[in-house]
Amino acid sequence: MKTLNKIGILLLTVATLGACDSDTKIAKATIEAKSGSNVSGTVTFTESNGTVKMKAKLAGLSAGNHAIHIHAIDDCSAPDGKSAGGHWNPTDKNHGKWMKEPFHIGDIGNLVVGADGKGIIERETNLWSVGGKDANKNVVGHAIIIHEGPDDFSSQPSGAAGPRIGCGEIIRK
Repeated sequence: MKTLNKIGILLLTVATLGACDSDTKIAKATIEAKSGSNVSGTVTFTESNGTVKMKAKLAGLSAGNHAIHIHAIDDCSAPDGKSAGGHWNPTDKNHGKWMKEPFHIGDIGNLVVGADGKGIIERETNLWSVGGKDANKNVVGHAIIIHEGPDDFSSQPSGAAGPRIGCGEIIRK
């Protein structure tokens, strides 16, 4: 009888943990070099309990700040990345700084890159979703763009960040 109880508890635990995992949604963009750059890396979006965590890990960049944005179209076919369209801005706001009104929902900010050419930037928000039904929140079907220069957070419509040197289509996993 004790063995059956232990098995029952074990099965209940496994079922509970499995249910938690099924609530997690993941999307990923693999960054391709554009405009003659050497940029590479990944941007991962993980949604759990209504909050999306984004982590971008990039390499092959010059030291300093590089703007990173979500762009409207999931198309990185152009050599200069312009096939990804403009910033993702479903709420029709002015360009700005992450979480400081007004700002595009795709305004992520500046990636700080060290002398080794590598950088990581993380964001967490309930303004995004991974595969959700609300087109104003769903990051899937858009693209990540890395720019040559920093975002000035004020120039309209896109922050005067220079050429697009990396692009990755955001795909649900």
